[in-house]
Amino acid sequence: MVKFLKIYINSFKGLSAESWMLALVMLINRSGSMVLPFLGVYMTDHLNFDLKSAGIVLSFFGIGSVVGSWFGGMITDKIGEFKVQSLSLFLSVPMFCLIPLFHTEVGLAAIIFIQSSISEAFRPANSVAVSKYAKPGNVTRAFSLNRMAVNLGFSVGPALGGILAAISYDFLFYSNAIGALLAGLTYVFFFRNRSYRNKDKINKTADPKAISPYKDTQFILFAAACFMFSVCFFQLLNTLTIFYKQEADLSAQTIGYILGFSGVIVVVMEMIMVQIAEKYLKLKTTMFLGTLFCAVSFGMLAADTSIWLLVVSISILSLGEIWALPFMATITSLRSGTHNKGAYMGLLGIAFSLSFIITPSLGTFIAENFGFTILWIGTGILLGITAVAFYYIVPWMIGNKNSEE
Repeated sequence: MVKFLKIYINSFKGLSAESWMLALVMLINRSGSMVLPFLGVYMTDHLNFDLKSAGIVLSFFGIGSVVGSWFGGMITDKIGEFKVQSLSLFLSVPMFCLIPLFHTEVGLAAIIFIQSSISEAFRPANSVAVSKYAKPGNVTRAFSLNRMAVNLGFSVGPALGGILAAISYDFLFYSNAIGALLAGLTYVFFFRNRSYRNKDKINKTADPKAISPYKDTQFILFAAACFMFSVCFFQLLNTLTIFYKQEADLSAQTIGYILGFSGVIVVVMEMIMVQIAEKYLKLKTTMFLGTLFCAVSFGMLAADTSIWLLVVSISILSLGEIWALPFMATITSLRSGTHNKGAYMGLLGIAFSLSFIITPSLGTFIAENFGFTILWIGTGILLGITAVAFYYIVPWMIGNKNSEE
């Protein structure tokens, strides 16, 4: 146990103060992100929307995420990630406060779309900041630290949101506003006069003319593979929980324990596993193995619904997530140039945002019409194909290198 703790602590060594502060800002911001898990309940329970109307409004959140990722990436390259992150955080404050004032489907869809577009513009700018402030050789671990902050924030946020919703749904929106405000103040106070650590580091693998990522055929193929991965993986947030309830007959409490266990694995193991991958594996191998682990995890669900298998499956899925998601950002950073990093991060964000729109309806459609067994087998096969795609696309884009190069 003592040896493990030493290894765990050592995995954080070498991370810059700026990386820690960016993670702190993300933690504060995501701890306040308690609206989304309860937005559907708010519309059906408080505003008396039917399920179809609530689903339409929720789709506008996904559409706003796509627009925000695109626009945030574009303007980051023009005005810098400091201004984009600051504006996104501070403009989110009044948007959250305005949401309770809208009670119709059209009005709520419009304000949710605007709020989502503003808040999601933060993501590509934040990714650019992580890559620029990380010490050389620690880019992937800096992204992993940020992901850890996101996971911790989403653990705290929904729990606090449940308490506030029991008092008043309006408190959810006002608390989100306070979280965005605190994150914005923390960010501006610490980063307003900071210099980049990688300011003069020019990526030799990127096009010297700094082309648009939307004209970069190799990166578009990589983004498409990331999209396929996210469509499969993010069933974790919707279809998988329905499967736990309907097919495995688990209680809501047990489902919460399983998902919480997944979060613990990610928080405890991510920095260690990322450090191992950085030292011993090529990026193509890490992406291949991480995606393959996810394929095995979903494929296992077609075999049985016993609790032990579900726990093993979610454990493998968590390990696969660790060796896939943070390295996607690293590969994007390596592929992009000095002046188009925001646009590249924005396109990667769009790949994920599109999956948030498609995954819930596609997964439930297949499960309802063909059964969960077909869904999980199909998911496993698609992830297996995606793993092979990563294995060949990554070296084609950036060569055979690991994340420390």
